[in-house]
Amino acid sequence: MSQGFKFGGSSSCDIPVAAAAPASGVSFAFKKPETVAPSPVLGSSFTPASVSTSSSVSSAVSSSAHTPETVTAPQFSLAFAMLENEWRKMEWGEEAREKLLESVRSFKPASESVSEARILLIGPVGAGKSSFISSVQSVFSGRVINRAMVGSSSSTSFTKKLRSFNITGSGEKADEATALVLCDVMGVGEGESTGLTLHDALSVIKGHTPEGHQFSPDQPVGSDTEGFIRSPRTKDKVHCVVFVVDGSKVGSYAKSFGATFQHLREHSSSLGVHQVALVTHADQVCKATGSDISQVYRSLTLQQTMEKAGALLGMATSYIVPVKNYSSELDVDENTDVLLLRAVDHILQYANLYFLDNSD
Repeated sequence: MSQGFKFGGSSSCDIPVAAAAPASGVSFAFKKPETVAPSPVLGSSFTPASVSTSSSVSSAVSSSAHTPETVTAPQFSLAFAMLENEWRKMEWGEEAREKLLESVRSFKPASESVSEARILLIGPVGAGKSSFISSVQSVFSGRVINRAMVGSSSSTSFTKKLRSFNITGSGEKADEATALVLCDVMGVGEGESTGLTLHDALSVIKGHTPEGHQFSPDQPVGSDTEGFIRSPRTKDKVHCVVFVVDGSKVGSYAKSFGATFQHLREHSSSLGVHQVALVTHADQVCKATGSDISQVYRSLTLQQTMEKAGALLGMATSYIVPVKNYSSELDVDENTDVLLLRAVDHILQYANLYFLDNSD
C-alpha cells in the first residue's frame, strides 16, 4: 500500500493516496455492517462503502469463494484533504511573528548606492496586489489599514498610476521607515488594450517611469513622457518582481496571462532582476485554511493550487508563497501576520540578490 494522508482537521483516518480496485472474486467484509456514519469532524464526507444493511454485506460475502479480507471503510472529504506533515516547515505564533518583524525591520540592501529595495507587484486585475501592500503595512501598524486603495471590480483595474509605498515601522519605531518599498501598478488585462502593457511594465522595471505616472495602453511610456527618467540609477530601478495571482482563480486564468507572465520573466531575467510569486486568497482555496491559516502547508488542495500557479508563471514552486490578505477584518491576526511577513522575507532575499549581482 502506498503512503497515506490524513484527511480532516483532527480526523485520524488514514487513507492510501491511490487505492486499487478489489481483484475479481475478492469481497470486502466490514467490521461493522451498519451504515457508515459521516465523520463528525468533516461533516458531509465521501464514504466509498456506503452500505446500509447487513444483508447486502452478507450477500457480497456469500457470493465469494475466497475468505473475505477485513478492512475499515475509509471516510474522508476531498474538500478537507490534509497532509499529515507540513510540506514546508513553518514556525507559527507570537515568537515567530516577532522574529520575522525584526528580520524585515533590520534588512539593509547589500549595496552602498541604495537604502531601499524597490519591489514591483504585477498581476491580473483583482489578484490582490494593492491588498497585499495594505496588509503588510497593517502588520507593522498593528491594526488593519487600507493604505493602498483597493477597488471592488474584478474586471477593471482600480490602480491606474505607479505608486510607491514605503513600509513604516510600528510601536516605538512608528516613524522609522523600513528598507522595503512596494510598488503598485495597473493590473494586467487579458490583452494589451485592457491593462498594463509589457512595454510599460519593463519601463517601470528599468527605472524610466516617474512616480505618479498614469498608465494608458495607447500612450506608452517614452522619452516624451512627462518626468521620464532618461538615465535611471540603481535606486530608480526595480530590484525584484513579484507576480501576484489569485489562488481561487488560478485554474481559470486565460492562456494570454501565462504568455504575458513568461515574457515578463524572460525580460526581467535579462535585466538581472529576480522574480518570485504570491498566491493570494489562501484562505479561500481550502476550507481548512479558511478556519485556521496555520494549516496552509498541510493543505493538499493548496499545494496543488501552487503547482498550477507555477505552471501558469513558468516557475518552480520554491519561488512561490501563499498569503492571506486582510480584507473584511478590523484587527490583525497573529498567524496571518506570520504568513505575510514570511512572504516579505522571501521577497527581500531575492531583492538582495540584485544588489549582490548588480552595481552602478
